[in-house]
Amino acid sequence: MAKPPSSTGKRAMIEDPRFTAIADLFVDDSRVSHGTMMASYGLKVGGKIFAMLVGGRLVVKLPKPRVDALVAAGLAERFDPGHGRPMKEWASLIGDEPDWAGLAREAIAFVGASPVGRGLG
Repeated sequence: MAKPPSSTGKRAMIEDPRFTAIADLFVDDSRVSHGTMMASYGLKVGGKIFAMLVGGRLVVKLPKPRVDALVAAGLAERFDPGHGRPMKEWASLIGDEPDWAGLAREAIAFVGASPVGRGLG
């Protein structure tokens, strides 16, 4: 399985050093691969994206109650991939205050919990 690029590889794919640091967290995790989804670069577990960079923001897949809490705290917005319907289990983090690394770890645990991964839902 392909490894996510580290800070020394595939720099063209990741232009944001904050996301490079996230990819580096999972470089030794054999379950993690990388690729594109919705024209954005992302990290996958079980073939499903759990974190991606969209418009300079980290977007992560988390349980709906966790997304609700992040939105209520003003740390995230519900992610809308452009069809006018925000996704209930996807959070687009606002600014630098949210803990990108911690939330990426929560996202891989959530998406990777099912043997087949979880869909876009």
